[in-house]
Amino acid sequence: MIKAENLSLMRGSKQLLTDAQFTIFPGQRVGLVGANGTGKSSLFALLQGKLKQDHGELGLPKAWRIASVAQETPALDTPAQEYVIAGDTEYTQVQAALAQAEADNDGHAIANLHGQLDTIGGYQIEARAASLLAGLGFTTEQLTHPVRSFSGGWRMRLNLAQALIARADLLLLDEPTNHLDLDTIIWLEGWLTRFPGTVMIISHDRDFLDGVITHTIHIEQGTTHSYNGNYSSFQRQRVERRAQAQQQFDKEQTQRAHLQSFVDRFRAKASKAKQAQSRLKALEKLTATAPIDESNSYDLTFPKPDKLPNPLIKLDQVQAGYGDTVILSAIQLNLVPGSRIGLLGRNGAGKSTLTKLLAGELQPLQGEREPSAGLAIGYFAQHQLDTLHPEETAMAHLLRIAPKASEQSLRDYLGRFGFKGDRAFEPVAPFSGGEKARLVLALLIYQRPNLLLLDEPTNHLDLDMREALVMALQEFTGAMVVVSHDRHFLRATVDDYYLVADRAVEPFKGDLDDYSRWLNEQNSSIEDSCDAASKSTTNSDSRDQKRQQRQAAAAQRQLLQPIRNKIKKTEQAMERLSEALDEINTQLADPEIYQNTPADQLQALFQQQGKLQSELEQVEAEWLELEAEYEQLS
Repeated sequence: MIKAENLSLMRGSKQLLTDAQFTIFPGQRVGLVGANGTGKSSLFALLQGKLKQDHGELGLPKAWRIASVAQETPALDTPAQEYVIAGDTEYTQVQAALAQAEADNDGHAIANLHGQLDTIGGYQIEARAASLLAGLGFTTEQLTHPVRSFSGGWRMRLNLAQALIARADLLLLDEPTNHLDLDTIIWLEGWLTRFPGTVMIISHDRDFLDGVITHTIHIEQGTTHSYNGNYSSFQRQRVERRAQAQQQFDKEQTQRAHLQSFVDRFRAKASKAKQAQSRLKALEKLTATAPIDESNSYDLTFPKPDKLPNPLIKLDQVQAGYGDTVILSAIQLNLVPGSRIGLLGRNGAGKSTLTKLLAGELQPLQGEREPSAGLAIGYFAQHQLDTLHPEETAMAHLLRIAPKASEQSLRDYLGRFGFKGDRAFEPVAPFSGGEKARLVLALLIYQRPNLLLLDEPTNHLDLDMREALVMALQEFTGAMVVVSHDRHFLRATVDDYYLVADRAVEPFKGDLDDYSRWLNEQNSSIEDSCDAASKSTTNSDSRDQKRQQRQAAAAQRQLLQPIRNKIKKTEQAMERLSEALDEINTQLADPEIYQNTPADQLQALFQQQGKLQSELEQVEAEWLELEAEYEQLS
C-alpha cells in the first residue's frame, strides 16, 4: 500500500503540503483533486522519486512498477505500434537479453528467457498494442506510421498507450483526458475500471472521475483529506465537512470574543486577576480551527450584451473546408438569442471547422455566412492562449481593450478571475495553462459578447473554475455553441445537440447517453446497422425498406465473403503455427534438453523455432491487412 505520514513539501518559497496523511490500498482507483497549484503533480513526482519530501514519510512497496504518461514525445521514425510496445520495459529488457543470449548461443538462457516472455504475455504484446491504439482512436494503417508524423495531441495519445501497456502495479495519470474526444474517454473509462492494479488520477473532468475512481484525496490549504467514493460522493461529503468546520469555527469565535471580553474587563483588577489569567490561557488554546478558505472562488458573471439581434448569425447551404478539401457540406444553421448548442462528433469530423466558420476565421467555400449588424462574438479556442503577449501583464492585456477604464475597476475585475493583488501585474509568460485560460476568458467576457463560441474551454481549468464558468453560462442571455469532451459541462450548459458526422451538421435527437449508444452503433456490424435502421422506418413503407435493407445486406455479405474466407484461412494458419511454436517452446523450456540432446538436433530446433516465428509474423501481418481491408469495405 501507499502511506503518507506527516508529509511536508515546499517548492521554492511555497509550502505545498504540511503534515499530509493518507493511505491507498492495492487495487484502489484514487482521484487526486484540488485547485491548480496545490501540489497534485508534485505529489506524483514524489511517488516517482523525482522529488524528495522536506519532512515526513511517503512509503510504497519497493517492488511496485510505476507507469505514468510522458509529457514530451520526440519526433521519432519509430512506428507507432513499436513505440507503444517500448512502454513495457520488462518486455523490452527480456527481448534485449534474448537477443544477447542468441548471439552468445546460450541455450539455457534462451530457454529461460522464452519462459519469461510467455509468463509476461510477450507473445501477445503486438495484439495488446494494436488493441490499445484502436481504443485510443488510431486506425490500422496508422500502426506503422512513424511517431514524427503525428500531431502533438495524437503523440500524447501514444504516450498514454505506452503507460497503459506497461502492466504497472501503480498507474499515475495526470489529466489523461485533455487530448481525447468523448468516445475515446468512454473507452478509457472502461479500460481503467478493468485494470487490476492501483490507479491515481489527476483530472478536472468530473464525469470521468465519477466513472472511474473508488476513492478521493482532496488537497486543500496544504493538507489532504481522504474520502470514500467517487467525485460526486466526495463533493457531498466535503459540503458536510465544510459546514461542520464552519459551525466549529463560528462557535470558537463566539467563545473567543466572550473570553477576550472578560480578560479586557478584569485583567487590571487584583480580585479578578487569577480568573483573567485562566481565561487568557483558555483563549490561547483556541487555535485549532481555521476559517473556511474562499480564496479560490471566482465570479465569471457575463454582463448583459449591448445588443441582441435576432437572428445573430445564419449559415445558408454553406460548404466548409480547407483548399480543395471539403470537410462539411450543406450546413443550414440559424442562431438566435437563447440558442445553447453542443456539438457532438468524432475527432476530425469538423466540429472545430464549424466553430471557425461561425467565428469568421474560415470563409465558406460555397453558400452564405450572414452575420447580423450587432453581432459580437466571444471566441474561445486553444489557439487563443497563444495570442497572449508573454512579456505583458494581465493588466496590460485588459488595458488594451479598455484604455479608458480606471485601474481600480480593472484590478477588481481581474480579481474575480483569480488575478488578485500583484498577480495582475506579473508577466504572462510563466502563467500555467489554467491561468492563461482564465485570462483569455476574462478578456472575452469583458467585451460583452452576444454569441459565445467555446471550443474545449475547460481543458486547463480546475474544477472550481469549471463550476464558476457553468454558473455564469447558465445566466448568459446570448447564444452559444460549445465543443467539449467534459460531459458534466455539456449537460449543465447546453439545451440542444448537433451531430457533426459524414460531412453533415444535423440536430441530434437525444442526450449524451444516446450519443454514447450512437458511437457503439457506429462500431457494430453491417447486419446490426441494418437491423437498427429497419426498426426506425415508418409503418407505411417499412416492408419495402426492410426488403431493400435485406437485399443490401445480402449484397454486402456477398461482397465481403471472399475477404472473410481469406481472414478465416489466415486465422487457421495463425492457430496452426502458434500450436507448433508453442510445442517447440515447451521443448526448449525444459533444461534437460540442453544436456541430453545432440548439438545438431538442438540447433535444428532453434532453426525451426525461428522459421515458425517468422512465418507467424508474416501471417499476422497479412491478417492485419485483411482486417483493415474488411473494415474499409464495411
